[in-house]
Amino acid sequence: MTTVVFADLVGSTSLFEQLGDEAASRFVSQLMGTLGEIFGEHQGRVVKVLGDGLFVVFEQEGQALAACIHVQNHLREHPVRPGGSGTPVELQIGIDSGEVVEIEGDCFGDTVNSAARLADLAGASQILTTQSVWDAVFPVQRTALRSMGPMYLRGKTESSHVYRVEWRAGQDGEATMIGRSAVLPQGEECLELRLGEQLLRMDARTGKLSLGRSTDAALQVNDPRVSRLHATLEWRGGQFVVSDASSFGTWVYLGNQSEAIVLRRTECALVGSGTIVPGCARVDENAPLIAFAVKARGDGA
Repeated sequence: MTTVVFADLVGSTSLFEQLGDEAASRFVSQLMGTLGEIFGEHQGRVVKVLGDGLFVVFEQEGQALAACIHVQNHLREHPVRPGGSGTPVELQIGIDSGEVVEIEGDCFGDTVNSAARLADLAGASQILTTQSVWDAVFPVQRTALRSMGPMYLRGKTESSHVYRVEWRAGQDGEATMIGRSAVLPQGEECLELRLGEQLLRMDARTGKLSLGRSTDAALQVNDPRVSRLHATLEWRGGQFVVSDASSFGTWVYLGNQSEAIVLRRTECALVGSGTIVPGCARVDENAPLIAFAVKARGDGA
């Protein structure tokens, strides 16, 4: 068994536009070198640098989890700003564990693909992992893993049970959350939803909001397939949760997934960005598409 980590830099395209190719390449190279050393401290081997990210493997799941938390906390406590100013860089990280085929130092297989897809799915400063990692780590480490439920990863026919790693250290400045009960501070993240010209924002302090055909809904959706009270959105258990309360169901597409999580009087957690479609699947050309994005506090609109 091998544990695979993909750590990708968020917003690298704008970074190259801001600094220019030569300066941005130098900045990214130096950053990847620093992060690679941190992974190495936890017995991780950098398989390759993928332009704006790292592909790292570990022998043990616990080592990989601790390394990813260390990396995220390092960037939080020592912000790295391109050109010395502006918004600090952030990583999106995916971790999976399983069989890996190694050929001349490179690694291949479904586990590699799964870790890469999790990194794509993760939002800025997030770490996502799977049931296989949860099963393998020590119980004390599981306190940092919060279930997101089953999700379809791009290219896979079966859903994977995904966990979000609540890595943020507390106010005492500790560098790791391993062994600590994790509750995301209020206001640390916000949820944005857009439907046409409507923009709805909520955070941990916002009460339960509704979307539907009713004029009283926080986000009004005028479509005959949408119930008056179609679904609710709330911050619960350290994550944003959408709950279906409709007659026809709610389709949730996470990231660039083609397969939806279909809610019928059920619920799911929202992670990263994607689309909520009340009343029908996205393939309908007239479907009401609600774009959502989970953002760290202070991110631009």
